[in-house]
Amino acid sequence: MKNRARLSLRVPAPPTRPGDTPDFSGVKLSGAGEVERPDIDASPRDISDLAFKLIRVLDDKGQALGAWNPKLDPETLRRALRHMLLTRAYDDRMYRAQRQGKTSFYMKCTGEEAVAIAAAYAMDRDDMCFPSYRQQGLLIARGYPLVTMMNQVYSNARDPLKGRQLPIMYSSKEHGFFTISGNLGTQFPQAVGWAMASAYKGDDRIAASWVGDGTTAEGDFHHACNFASVYRAPVILNVVNNQWAISSFAGIAGGNESTFASRGIGYGLPALRVDGNDFLAVYAVTQWAAERARSNLGATLIEHYTYRAEGHSTSDDPSRYRPSDDAKAWPLGDPIERLKVHLIAIGEWSEDQQQAAHAEAVEQVKVANKEAEAVGTLGHGELPSIKTMFEDVFKDMPEHLRRQRQQMGV
Repeated sequence: MKNRARLSLRVPAPPTRPGDTPDFSGVKLSGAGEVERPDIDASPRDISDLAFKLIRVLDDKGQALGAWNPKLDPETLRRALRHMLLTRAYDDRMYRAQRQGKTSFYMKCTGEEAVAIAAAYAMDRDDMCFPSYRQQGLLIARGYPLVTMMNQVYSNARDPLKGRQLPIMYSSKEHGFFTISGNLGTQFPQAVGWAMASAYKGDDRIAASWVGDGTTAEGDFHHACNFASVYRAPVILNVVNNQWAISSFAGIAGGNESTFASRGIGYGLPALRVDGNDFLAVYAVTQWAAERARSNLGATLIEHYTYRAEGHSTSDDPSRYRPSDDAKAWPLGDPIERLKVHLIAIGEWSEDQQQAAHAEAVEQVKVANKEAEAVGTLGHGELPSIKTMFEDVFKDMPEHLRRQRQQMGV
């Protein structure tokens, strides 16, 4: 018999479970303003250390520090804060609608509003976005009508996608928002392909895409990184590390072994890691990556280090797998609160203005919701015509479908 130790299999486990005290002692943070900002033409190899640091601009007192400070004017910051407030108010109302049986499903982005909205501000309006299902802030920041978003969530007669998509899988070509896919990670190679086509045509538009930490374990993530590197596609590849892939913590996707940003190093991509709850830092990093892409220097991989403050979706109960007060203990705080504190610190905002802006956002959502509900909600009111199930698939409808449509009398 061989005198060898028996092999054992390791299954990573999160540091805390329901009933435990939240513990983020293992989170290693760089100080605000400490991380250097390289030139946009820096070699990925020379800046590989940025994949292991954390780019932060705002400190705990709301002061903007360091070379990454984008020095945005106060009016832009106030507008961004209002967009984040509006996104959260919209999420809260749609969540309640699902609980009231007015829609089948919903997903909130609570605690992650800065990830999408800062990117929308940093990119050009006609750049193309390939989002995941927690980037509704992109649409809101780009002026997509709330009532149209709600019509899709309610799957009523004015749903622009005619009831064919899950409620939160929006699509708007006019707003540079590619249709959300339920298949994990497909948007990454799609964004790279779109960016390659833009470069091939000699256009000046770039692309950006977002996936979660769990999706980095999918093949599509790696295919996208490989093509983006080889062809220097003008694309920004965002990994939103919110610590959870439904009920699986980030360690299951390899987050315990290294940062998700570091996965870009092997592909020869610039890899940055940013505080996803710091609006200024997300803006600055996105702006850096966009400028690099527009300069024909290729793609950038960005890890947004944040926390999913609520459940994965309305079908999920996070209290079954993590402490109920985890989000409140997250050391990087709340993105809305942090931008508010910054504006107050520089004398451009107040608590009274914050309360008024919050009330205004809630009222705006209320008015839009009343209009959408008047059209119809799930199974009630005006619904998409059954004839639409035969449309928008074939240029020329096949004969067998034509007969089926006639048999249905539509």
